[in-house]
Amino acid sequence: MTPVVYVAAALAEIAGCFAFWAVVRHGAHVGWLAAGVVSLVAFAWLLTLVESEAAGRAYAAYGGVYVAASLAWLWAVEGVRPDRWDMIGSAICVAGAAVVLFGPRG
Repeated sequence: MTPVVYVAAALAEIAGCFAFWAVVRHGAHVGWLAAGVVSLVAFAWLLTLVESEAAGRAYAAYGGVYVAASLAWLWAVEGVRPDRWDMIGSAICVAGAAVVLFGPRG
């Protein structure tokens, strides 16, 4: 369940932040800010559902998922195809998140 929660949280965070970006940078209607706040609240709530004994570890692992989801957003929503350096960096981040999340604890 944790990977699904991370993906949902990433989409909620990116959508919430993008709402603010759209208003400030693209002149979107100020009503987008309300949707952005709701989305950011959903993001914070979703991270509480992660199966982890420590918030810091959950957040650290989430970081890698966030990077990959941001590049997917870049392509799907903004129409900008990630380049090879984006993909390499994302793979490194996801690998790091996997180590944090699934590494043996003793």
